[in-house]
Parts: sequence; C-alpha cells; structure tokens
Amino acid sequence: MPQLVLMRHGQSEWNVANLFTGWHDVDLTAQGEAEAKAGGKLLADAQLDLRLVHTSVLTRAIRTANIALHAAGRSWLTVERSWRLNERHYGDLTGKDKKQTAEEFGMEQLKLWRRSFDVPPPAMAADDPRVVHHDPRYRDVPLSSLPFTECLKDVVVRVEPYFRDAIAPSLQREGAKGGAILVVAHGNSLRALRMMMEGISPSDITELEIPTGIPYLYELDDALAVTSGRYLGDPAAAAAAAAAVGKQAG
Repeated sequence: MPQLVLMRHGQSEWNVANLFTGWHDVDLTAQGEAEAKAGGKLLADAQLDLRLVHTSVLTRAIRTANIALHAAGRSWLTVERSWRLNERHYGDLTGKDKKQTAEEFGMEQLKLWRRSFDVPPPAMAADDPRVVHHDPRYRDVPLSSLPFTECLKDVVVRVEPYFRDAIAPSLQREGAKGGAILVVAHGNSLRALRMMMEGISPSDITELEIPTGIPYLYELDDALAVTSGRYLGDPAAAAAAAAAVGKQAG
C-alpha cells in the first residue's frame, strides 16, 4: 500500500531569531541540521522503502531533505522541487520579530494573522526589495502566481494542484511497488497537505502545530485515502516539539 511521509524542515536561522520567514530564504541552524539528521535516522529505523522526494525551492527544506536522506542511506533518491510547497508568504510581516509584532498590534491580531484560515497579513508593496519576483528560482512561474501575502487558504489553493499532478501520481506509481514518498516542506504547506489528506476543517487546521524535523507517516489505501497516520519515534517527544512551535510568538 502507498506510504506518504511529511517532514517539516529543521530549525532555521530565523526560527531561532523568532522572525517571520515565509518565502525569505534562510539556512538551517546547527540544531536544525541535527534535527534533520535525527529525522533521517527515524526514516531508516522505520525501514521505509523511500522511492522519491518532493521539496519546496527554499534552502531550509532542501538542506533538511539532503541531510535526512544521507542519514537514511538514501542520498541517491530522485528529488522533485516546486515553489508550490513553499512556506506561506507572510507579506509585510516578513523579517519582523514575532514578539515585537505582538506588542505592537496585540496578541489577538497577531494570532489572527498567524493562525486564521482566510485572513492574510498586510501585503508587501510591489516595489518592496523583499519581493521574490526577480529571484531566478521563480523565473518560470507566472508573475500573477507569485504572492505579496498569503493566508492558509491561499496556500491550500496552490498546494492542491501539486498534490494532484505530482505527489498523487508518484504515490500511485511507487506505492504499487511497496514504495514510500517523502515530502519535505514547511509548517503551512504541510498543514495544507494534512488538511487535504485528513479532511480537517478550516477551524481545526489553524490549531494544528507541526514540529520541526520529525517525520509523519501516512499509510494509504489504493485510492490514496488515509488508513493511519503517526509521527515516527517517540509520540511524547513529537507532542512536546509541536507545543514548543506554538509558543514561538512569545
């Protein structure tokens, strides 16, 4: 039966600095590298027959995948990358301190921007130097598809076609051989995938916290419906890591 593994990138430099990151490209910290390595060992311990990897085009996801695959003994796997798996675009909040933002606008407004399903943060201006429109990794993406801000609903809209056209076919193809597919992405793009896979409601998905570096394994039937889902390794450790992510706004 098909198996799908979802893994959030390890701790990034802006995670530890408590800054809104979104589409800004930052690297992993030493702890993030260790989390990626530990995640790879969990994949190896689970004896999954990994066949293909999907990642975003952001460095923190790419490096997490590379480190995890090396630890799992699967560095040679084919990897497909897509901007559709990028983190949610945080608009004008990009680069701002989460705690300071809470102090400036209030915790309720911050929570609305961070966790509501359909309320995006303030958009970046078109001439803002932080916009990604001239980044070569997006040179083949229609300009109209590149966001200036996003809510989680927007992320679901852009992730769904990639699941339908790339991830699902790879699950059906490799699952027929007993293989597993690994997706290494970000908190909100993985929320979007879990919402689609599990039929989670818009109100419930906003409360789902996803820990960094811990693989989440789905067992699927031939129609790609979920039969079971669990974090690899110690469930208590995964729960504690998820709770720590939820406290980042301080």
